[in-house]
Amino acid sequence: MTLQDYLPCLYALLACAGFAVMFEIKKPMFILLASATGMVSWLVFLLLHDIGSEVARYFLATMVAALFAETFARLMKAPATIFLVIGIVPLVPGGGLYYAMDALIGGNYALFAERGLDTAAFAAAIAAGVSVVTSIVRMAMTGRMNRRERETKKEE
Repeated sequence: MTLQDYLPCLYALLACAGFAVMFEIKKPMFILLASATGMVSWLVFLLLHDIGSEVARYFLATMVAALFAETFARLMKAPATIFLVIGIVPLVPGGGLYYAMDALIGGNYALFAERGLDTAAFAAAIAAGVSVVTSIVRMAMTGRMNRRERETKKEE
């Protein structure tokens, strides 16, 4: 890949920073980390162009964004939502929704159905990616807390 291929990642970083400011995230480090999450998620999405399935690309890129968000949340002692919402901004299929609505208004119902189903599948992949990572992290944290409780009881 050339430098030109990585420019969309810079644009994603800047767009995420703009959304972070718009959502009134105050701490500059949070803005930077949330924006970096969005940039990395978009980079993963672009690098996976050869896997063939657009839905899989959205799913995997969202999993990476959710993993970064959970990691930054633990490091910064902040809610993961701060990093996650901004981190998935580049992945949101707004263009697909726009073109689906345009086809509906134009009376092209076949194109509307096609674009609408694609957009719904992409949105479902994003939701599934977030859910999988969040669930795994919660299970790991619960297991870790349970181990600590058992160790504390043994010491008593």
